[in-house]
Amino acid sequence: MANGARRRNIFHPNSDEPFKLSRSKIELFTECPRCFYLDRRLGVGRPPGFPFTLNSAVDALLKKEFDVHRAQGTSHPLMKAYGVDAVPFPHEMMDEWRENFKGVQYYHESTGFIVTGAVDDIWVNRNQELIVVDYKATSTASEITLEAEYRQAYKRQMEIYQWLLRKNGFKVSDTGYFVYANGDKDKEAFDGKLEFNVVILSYTGNDAWIEPALHEIKACLEGEMPNPNPECEYCAYRKTARTYEG
Repeated sequence: MANGARRRNIFHPNSDEPFKLSRSKIELFTECPRCFYLDRRLGVGRPPGFPFTLNSAVDALLKKEFDVHRAQGTSHPLMKAYGVDAVPFPHEMMDEWRENFKGVQYYHESTGFIVTGAVDDIWVNRNQELIVVDYKATSTASEITLEAEYRQAYKRQMEIYQWLLRKNGFKVSDTGYFVYANGDKDKEAFDGKLEFNVVILSYTGNDAWIEPALHEIKACLEGEMPNPNPECEYCAYRKTARTYEG
């Protein structure tokens, strides 16, 4: 076991204790089962990336903005502009559902996992269906779509949130929304401020893949270490490093 593994949430095959499995770790398994096994079974995580502090600032400001309408029970002008007949969902658990390492939680009895995911926002429509909303920030001159390969992870992210809310007994719309803040680089001067154009993209989710994935994850954690993933840059790095390290 790697140094510091005791500080991680490590899976022990013979333990009867529920095992917490976050949305991001499900995504890690989807990307590379070997990296996932190293992380959750052996305590050897991938090197951390740089924090996206600007994205976090946009996220925080959007939450504050929509929270004003949550308190008032009104629609945000952006929702009206895109024809979304809904209001931000008022709920006593909203702050916890947004909090990293807590989020929306569900105990999946057949695997023993406590599945968690921290949402950005939830809206509710006239049919009392909850709508999962995710905030994103970027800066591009191209039209923003959900077709880019790396954005497929965003779709899975939304589907996990939809699944978690359903498992908590809520009626959830298949349609969710991405609120995209696009930094405008065409201004003549910076003048100490960055302006954003904000758009809403709709996505129809399908969470049917999640139950099978949870059982695959359980089998992975209880088995031997998976083979390296030929498409994983971390697996490739480790293999190359071993070659030169002798």
